[in-house]
Amino acid sequence: MHVEWIILADYAELSNNKLYLMGGGWESLTINTGFPTAYPCAIAVAFVVPWEETNRSHNIDVSITSLDGAEILATASGQLEVGRPPGIPHGHDQRVQSVIKIALGLQRAGVYLAKARTEQDEREVRFIVIEGPNLEHVAPPTMKQEA
Repeated sequence: MHVEWIILADYAELSNNKLYLMGGGWESLTINTGFPTAYPCAIAVAFVVPWEETNRSHNIDVSITSLDGAEILATASGQLEVGRPPGIPHGHDQRVQSVIKIALGLQRAGVYLAKARTEQDEREVRFIVIEGPNLEHVAPPTMKQEA
């Protein structure tokens, strides 16, 4: 089994093994609220399971770390098992997708890694977090009611 791809997105969900993304495919984030901050996002991952590896359990791990791996921002691990649906042609590989929704706890600007692993494979995507101008939230003006 191998990792086919990883996509970082503002929002993602799966329905009937179809991936729905909003704000997907980013590789940089500008944080305008200062650090530390929590950035809600999603990691979408696709795994390809060859015919001969179906009907058995596989360990998978997904993580987001600092570039050097010293700081762990998010981790998820589990097991994946894919059966052979009726009518699938002999030898046909199967794609299995997964979405992990997180609030990315960012302490500072820098380069980070999103990584997905199986027992035999690993794929990673780098992204950069940039400090913006620290825009403060400004409350809208209040309206006075006349009597």
